[in-house]
Amino acid sequence: MTSHSLDPLLKPASIALLGASAKDASPGQVLCDMVLNSDFAGKVYLVNPRYESIVDHRCYPDLKSLPETVDHVVLAVGNERLEQALADAIAHGAKAATIYTSCYLDNDSEPPLKQRLSDMAGKAGVAICGGNGMGVYNVAHDLYAGIFPKPGKVQKGGISYIAQSGSAFTTFPHNGCRLGFNLAVSSGNEMVTTVADYMDWSLTQDDTRVIGLFLEAVRDPIAFVAALDKAVQKEIPVVVLKIGKSPLSAKMALTHTGAIAGDHAAYEALFRKYGVIEVSDFDEMAATLMILQHSQQTGPGELATLQESGGFRELVTDIAHELGVEFAEIAASTKAAIQTHLDPGLEAENPLDVWGSRDRFEERFLACTRLLMDDPNVAAGIFFSNFRDGYYISEAIYRVMETVSREASKPVVMANCYSDLAHNDFCRQSNDSGFAFIDGTREALLAVKHLFAYRDFKSHKNDRISFPTTDKSMVEKWRTRLQKISGALSEVDAMSLLSDFSIPVPRHAVVDNEQDLLLAAQDIGYPVVLKTAVPDVNHKSDVGGVIVNIEEEPQLLEHYRDLARRLGADVLLSQMIGKGTEVGLGIINDPQFGPLVMVAAGGVLIELLSERSVALAPVSTSEADELIKSLKLNKLINGIRGQAAGNRQGLIEIVAALSVMAFELKDCIKEIDINPVIVNQGSAVAVDALVITRF
Repeated sequence: MTSHSLDPLLKPASIALLGASAKDASPGQVLCDMVLNSDFAGKVYLVNPRYESIVDHRCYPDLKSLPETVDHVVLAVGNERLEQALADAIAHGAKAATIYTSCYLDNDSEPPLKQRLSDMAGKAGVAICGGNGMGVYNVAHDLYAGIFPKPGKVQKGGISYIAQSGSAFTTFPHNGCRLGFNLAVSSGNEMVTTVADYMDWSLTQDDTRVIGLFLEAVRDPIAFVAALDKAVQKEIPVVVLKIGKSPLSAKMALTHTGAIAGDHAAYEALFRKYGVIEVSDFDEMAATLMILQHSQQTGPGELATLQESGGFRELVTDIAHELGVEFAEIAASTKAAIQTHLDPGLEAENPLDVWGSRDRFEERFLACTRLLMDDPNVAAGIFFSNFRDGYYISEAIYRVMETVSREASKPVVMANCYSDLAHNDFCRQSNDSGFAFIDGTREALLAVKHLFAYRDFKSHKNDRISFPTTDKSMVEKWRTRLQKISGALSEVDAMSLLSDFSIPVPRHAVVDNEQDLLLAAQDIGYPVVLKTAVPDVNHKSDVGGVIVNIEEEPQLLEHYRDLARRLGADVLLSQMIGKGTEVGLGIINDPQFGPLVMVAAGGVLIELLSERSVALAPVSTSEADELIKSLKLNKLINGIRGQAAGNRQGLIEIVAALSVMAFELKDCIKEIDINPVIVNQGSAVAVDALVITRF
């Protein structure tokens, strides 16, 4: 394995504990206890001028007194001593440091302490874990550099867990025995070394199977995206619990798109692009990590479940329906074989109620589980029960699952329908045997759903790299034009922009008098739509500035005169597109991750319905298809209750073309609202557009 710039921090050959202490329960004492009483094979030096020795280990007065230059210095000192301590570590020649304190001083000078430390470390090329963190555990190499007591043994395994919160850091390694780690990091305020750096290091370790992140913010977007891309290439899943999803204030957004997307939209789009598994809480995260640390290889197909209760089967079925988890349609031959092992009155189906009587129940459970897992339509299996230590039925099911997990090439899971159970023995045994044991029906089903989503992402990732082509000269033409416009484009300019990027728009004309209006109407053909074209009216419907379905000349003149009187003589006259499904499309140019494309219900429903789907631009037609498919809106486009299906392919091509346009002009465009695109049987046409420049 090649060396990495974070090896001195995360895999040091030697470490100095500056601030080591013998005082009970002090940070320095806890640190000494954790490092000295582990199996860390590197050299450990204690540094504190107040002691000659601590627990039979020599204590040095300062770093200059050490017999060698260490890789990593842990700074277990207060904020007031921190600046000098880091300066001493850098002068000593250390290439890494861990800082636990907040790095804030009362009545501090400018720049503040945190910035001074960051500048000092950056100039010297020193990696820093923290500050305001709880340290780092290299579990694979038995290094525990923390200041809060941990349990006796942290389970070893393939999870690299990086948390920006100290409490989140201890949640998994300090509790339970079903998750195994090679690395656990409390990254703190990341004044030098960020989540992206820890991810990159983890992705170079042979024992990393999955990365888990507790994420508050991304401090280095470019490096973070690079780490996600590296994870995709290495096929190492990334599971993220992202907090801070407060909605974007509507008054801060200039378009409907910005108002309804919310602050989390950029992360949703980023995670979609790189196949990141986003979870909602620690239980869901733990369940997902439990499966992924043991078994990520699963073929096509859906879920099979067994229950030793008809009531549990109904519970599982209800929750699966709510979560959108599909059950495998097992083959007729599988059903026939299972039926021979069931008691009278039970039906061979999936989900399967397998309990009938005590008669040879373990033998029957084993036979039915094997048959389900052998079915070609089954990709993973769960046995739902309430497993408790010392209960003969639970012990029998465990033996069944242990046997099948060794035989099957697919993931098998034991899951409880209730969590307050005494089952520590089962927790240890299942982890040692290499299969997941999950508390909670919902958590188990969500974990399998995430497993399948990651499988599908991997199988289709090559479909995501083909984008519509653009004429580079036309891109430069628009870049030059947009740089001269501050705020919103006129609607006719917006329509021209869309048209140049192969997005269909209605025939239209801009006029400012009745004679030209009537001539334009004859050229376009009735029915027509009349809109105000006066400057600085971004949302025309809000001021009564849009009249649709005008079918004859007298009606057109009447509405034009009203608009001219109320809002001004300048109007846009356009072709009336036939009825269809109204779709809202939008672009938001995120300052960290670039332009995002959003698909939602259109027309007046765009702000009433919370449903929307987002992706990082550019998107391929395959990705555009996925965006549309993820919405209930898709059913309307496909036609329901006798309604003719709309031109779905046309909409797909518009979404892809819009995303390419936004990507090519990302330095010029801030937001775009296309509301609506009308999708009917013959066409998909953008009938209204608002484009806001970045100038």
